[in-house]
This record gives sequence, structure tokens and C-alpha cells, in this order.
Amino acid sequence: MDKEFINGDFLSPVQLLNNQKYDGHKSLHDEEMADSLGFSGAPIEGCTHLSQFVPLLEEIFKDEWFVSGCISVHYKNMVFEGERVKAFAKLPDEESKITDIWMEKEDGTVVLTGSAGIGPNHQTSSLDNLMSKLDKTENLVILSEINEGLEGNERFTVKIGFDQHMGDLYPFTLRNKLSVITEPMTWYNEAEGNSSPWGRPIIPIEMISVLTNYVGNPSNFKVKGPVIGLFANQEIKLFKGPLFVNEEYQIEKKIIAVSQSKRVETYWCMTYVYDQNKILVAECLLNQAFLKDSYEGYQEELKSISG
Repeated sequence: MDKEFINGDFLSPVQLLNNQKYDGHKSLHDEEMADSLGFSGAPIEGCTHLSQFVPLLEEIFKDEWFVSGCISVHYKNMVFEGERVKAFAKLPDEESKITDIWMEKEDGTVVLTGSAGIGPNHQTSSLDNLMSKLDKTENLVILSEINEGLEGNERFTVKIGFDQHMGDLYPFTLRNKLSVITEPMTWYNEAEGNSSPWGRPIIPIEMISVLTNYVGNPSNFKVKGPVIGLFANQEIKLFKGPLFVNEEYQIEKKIIAVSQSKRVETYWCMTYVYDQNKILVAECLLNQAFLKDSYEGYQEELKSISG
């Protein structure tokens, strides 16, 4: 029987966000903050795991993965420093341009599930399917001023350099990341990046999330706080990639959905990335979840608005 999937090795992602701050306080990636909220440790940031899929997706989709790749994931369980995880990708039919991906811990716990594929005409992703099933949301407390269709009132200019500090949200540099990245690649490096097919170092897929988020959100995306947030779902899609180190891009943001569960309120923020010629080169969809229990007085405010 032919093999149905390929996989990498068990690898140990490294935590670089223990000093992360937003809204004037530490994040869930701080050990004390995580402990105060009942978590067993400070989790590794979800997008860190995306790098482990790159060798698999390059094997399946060749260099086109770096040009028009899309990775779409639902984070199911947290990973803590010291744990080892393995990436899997289903082998698609010969004509297919999309496939299933997942990641597991050594004990079989599923870390994430999702899809990955290539364009230029991207097929329906795992998050496209998930969003099509979202129920209408009412009586939001933390996100009472956030609504579907809300567009950012600012356009940001962003770039990533090897030694550029990425702000309080990402208190590390690209060089720091490359020193611990789970799947190193010569195309990422300053010394060897010119050997890439594009003659320049490229930004690792996991750092595209940093590029689109390190400036924070537009001032009109008002979230009540202080409150603790985490990434629940994420999708990165390239149209005219890859993205390059030290290249300036313009980004715009838009809320494309809001949702909630028993434990969290969430918004789905799409970031559009344009090159210097104003051509759309990438999109980054982030489903940011905010823990209801971390917002003081949540139940009282909910009662006041729901009657």
C-alpha cells in the first residue's frame, strides 16, 4: 500500500515570548500570567509551529509553495517548552493543489489541524470551512465595539530586518528567531539568502505573522481590557511571494467576523499585505481569542447588556 502521508521528525520549538507585553501587561506566554489563569505553563506561540511544515510542503508542492502557498490551521492544544512535536501532511492526488496537515505531540495529542495548498487560484481552506459555520454573535462584552466589516483607520508601513527589534508584542529579532527555528533554511539567512531563486533572503512563513502584527492593531479596533488573548486560528496566504527581508510593505486590516464560545470572545482579523507597487502579495487571517475569565467584572457587564 502506498504511503498516505509524510512527516518530519519530533522537534522542540523554543519560547521567545516570555517578555511579551500588550496593553501594559504581560501576556499568556509569561509563566506567572499563565499560572494565574490556570494553565500548566506558558505556551509556545502558535505560528512557531508553521516552520515544521515547510519541508513537507516543499516536497509536495516544490518551489511554488514559496510563491503562492497557503497554510490554514486550527490550534487545538498548547505546546510548552521542552515538549516535542511532529508535523504531518497528507499526500494529495496528483492534480490536487491542497492537502490536509496536522501536528502531534509524542503522546499523540493533536496540537493543530488544517490545510495547506498553492494558488494562484486558492481552493477552500480549512478556515474557510470553519468560518462558514460560525453562528451570529450577540451580547459581546470584551468586543462590544468590534463588528464585522470594521476597517482599520490606518495603513502601516512594515518591514523585517535581521536585527530589527519587533516591539513589545514580539520582543526578539529575526536573527534571534533564526538561531532557534525548528527547520533552518539557507534561503532565510543573511549570509546565504542570496542563493535563493529570488536572489534575496526570504521571510520564514512563521515570521509573516510577526510582520503583520508587530505594529499592533489600528486605534479603532477597541478591545476592552485589561484582558488576556491568544491565537485560536490562523491562515497565511501568498499570492506573489515570497516576502523578503528588509523589504517595505504596506498593510491594511479588516474585521471579517466575530464569534464566541463559552470561554472566549474572538474576532477574525484579515491583514492585507501590499508591495511597493500596491500589488496584493499576501494575506494573514488571525482569529484572536480573548479569555472571558481574564476580564474583571465580565459576568456583571454581561448581565447589564443582556437583561
